[in-house]
Amino acid sequence: MTTDTERQQQEEMMRRMREDLLDSYDEELEMELEERNMEELEATGKPRSEVERLARRNYFRELFRLQGELVKLQDWVVASKHKVVILFEGRDAAGKGGVIKRITQRLNPRVARVAALPAPNDRERTQWYFQRYVSHLPAAGEMVLFDRSWYNRAGVERVMGFCSDDEYEEFFRTVPEFEKMLARSGIQVIKYWFSITDEEQHSRFLGRIHDPLKQWKLSPMDLESRVRWEEYTKAKEIMLERTHIPEAPWWVVQAVDKKTARLNCIQHLLDQIPYTEVEHDPVVLPERVRNEDYTRLPVPGEMYVPERY
Repeated sequence: MTTDTERQQQEEMMRRMREDLLDSYDEELEMELEERNMEELEATGKPRSEVERLARRNYFRELFRLQGELVKLQDWVVASKHKVVILFEGRDAAGKGGVIKRITQRLNPRVARVAALPAPNDRERTQWYFQRYVSHLPAAGEMVLFDRSWYNRAGVERVMGFCSDDEYEEFFRTVPEFEKMLARSGIQVIKYWFSITDEEQHSRFLGRIHDPLKQWKLSPMDLESRVRWEEYTKAKEIMLERTHIPEAPWWVVQAVDKKTARLNCIQHLLDQIPYTEVEHDPVVLPERVRNEDYTRLPVPGEMYVPERY
């Protein structure tokens, strides 16, 4: 028979579990608010229409469902010792980082790693071009998501004059063979290009300029990309034409609408890998062991973080 004390403990446990679940949903809300101009929201104060509210509910429902499938994919990758490389390329502010966040948010960072390499240092500039990327490639049972990749040479380096014509041509001679070699070694390579319009990039850049929380995302290189829009377009077209190979084809994500782009990309990613659900043994929480001779030591008060909230 359950006592009042045990019932209260069960109710308290259920309350904590609900709070933890709501907290995970709040993370999603924080991400959404992060992508809006808060001053604009406060200024307009317009309530959402029923259509907008329904669209938002549908988005989150699908996102949570897809993230559940990503967890199944992760389990299968570990169990099968599969190796996956996913490249995310696109113009500045195309939404690459946003989809990477949603893919990795519920996953084990030891299994799904993000590689976002900075500009090469002086030593790396003298190495074989692909050398600094190789160290980030996956071992068995790992997925690596490259937030920009070796295709920097075909894009920003070409447009901004950071590589010579010979280095540029050598890249195109080498990259198909490099990716074929990865495929032969058992690494699945999936490549996404996030496509946005001139007008959409302009709008997103203005949003970053006027949002103090997002100004860090703007660099002088980003601003220069507005001036060189057509040069980047030409570089992209050449890149897709010369590196679209059967072993590692390009996939273009229509990314003007961020939410649909995320859902479409995640669903497509799931479709590219023949994963199945992995059966797990039931988890049983063991009883906590209590020792009579153990006495918990007090923590000095000055070590505690002040509770200001």
